[in-house]
Amino acid sequence: MSNVNKKKLPVGIESFEKIRTQDFYYVDKTVMIRDLIQRWGEVNLFTRPRRFGKSLNMSMLKAFFEIGGNRALFDGLKISEEKEICEEYMGKFPVISISLKDVEGSDYDVARTLLCSVIGNEALRFYELLKSSPKLNEVERRQYEQLVCTDHEQRGSFAMSDSVLMGSLKTLSSLLEKHYEKKVILLIDEYDVPLSKANEQGYYNEMVFLMRNLLQQVLKTNSSLYFAVLTGCLRVAKESIFTGLNNFKIYSITDVRFDEYFGFTDSEVKEMLAYYGQEAKVQTVREWYDGYHFGTLDVYCPWDVISYCDD
Repeated sequence: MSNVNKKKLPVGIESFEKIRTQDFYYVDKTVMIRDLIQRWGEVNLFTRPRRFGKSLNMSMLKAFFEIGGNRALFDGLKISEEKEICEEYMGKFPVISISLKDVEGSDYDVARTLLCSVIGNEALRFYELLKSSPKLNEVERRQYEQLVCTDHEQRGSFAMSDSVLMGSLKTLSSLLEKHYEKKVILLIDEYDVPLSKANEQGYYNEMVFLMRNLLQQVLKTNSSLYFAVLTGCLRVAKESIFTGLNNFKIYSITDVRFDEYFGFTDSEVKEMLAYYGQEAKVQTVREWYDGYHFGTLDVYCPWDVISYCDD
């Protein structure tokens, strides 16, 4: 069957907004929002293999919760049936959303510069709001300037001192809470990449010290935080960077909670193959790609299934 007039396949696309506005096929994982709210955890860590939809889910969470978001993105999706949740939570929170997937320097200084860039650029997203917010005092405006200040001698890289960098996410969340008068949701995708790369390149101890201080300040002693979601491929030992976090929930591949939200379930694969006229290939796809077990579910790697349909 021809795929003409069918939705496009989202090969490698991690933007929820792009998928929903540019007519790509979307496997609906939005009920994760309801479960995240109902199974409340102040800090939630999801560990899954690469290419299992972690970044797309984080993009979806940002689109749902962030003030000023496009509510129409969720029209017709399962979460739209949860009227009370949508009324109370959709578009109601300031959201800090960063990905650390590119913080992978060959040495500590390079990695630190890349981390400053990620956080500095996220702080710049709020420049028009915070640079002259009447709700911030002069000291707080100077704190914000420290987050977005650049060093012209270093080709415009962000010029955060160690103390500013380690407190940057906490500072930004505090400023956003004061401006919006709403607590902040924090999303950190691929949190483990800086540590994994540091371990490979020989500067692990320095990076652990930096990440421990950065995350402890924003996650442990932060009255501006509503809740946080972190994703990664690895569960870094809690003792290394999450010391003292008692508000911490870890959802690994063995956990039955949220097991259906990362990767495609058997029914989702059948539905997708049927949509693209490949119903006869269900058993072939199952034999080739059904090699993962999360919680109580057998799941497929989305990348593999989408690529198969795209061939």
